[in-house]
Amino acid sequence: MKTLPTAIAFGLFGAIAVTISFSLQWPTWVMFVAWVSFYIFGRTWQASIKTFLQITLGMIMAVLIQLTAGLLTTLVGPLGFPLSVFFFIGSLPYVARTKNLNNIPAWFLGLIILFGVHPELEPLPIAKLLIPISAGFIFAWANNLVVEKLHALQPQHE
Repeated sequence: MKTLPTAIAFGLFGAIAVTISFSLQWPTWVMFVAWVSFYIFGRTWQASIKTFLQITLGMIMAVLIQLTAGLLTTLVGPLGFPLSVFFFIGSLPYVARTKNLNNIPAWFLGLIILFGVHPELEPLPIAKLLIPISAGFIFAWANNLVVEKLHALQPQHE
């Protein structure tokens, strides 16, 4: 009988998240990327903060890729973008040797978010993406907390 309460909690939190996202004109998929990250990379606040940081750094890397590509394109033409990607993505294994920055998939999620939304390369449009990302982690945490409490209330079968 654990499935029905879990399904209701997931459905309710998902419906609320989508309603808020639509009403605030957030890219809903960005919020759900963060939500999934909560479940993939650890269901704790500590893991979420580390993942959030690395997603954010991935977004910053995407900005740097684009800015560097613009510069390199003036020097080497169409190879500028691939060279920029090569340099920055190639640096990830070295960055990942750092204890708290070692989640390469989280870095790539940041790259995906920024390249997927493709905001203007200005601080405010990029910073605004942190809102649906934060909301995704918050919804995931709240949903997980409710599900855990529901499971604790149900009798255990032997």
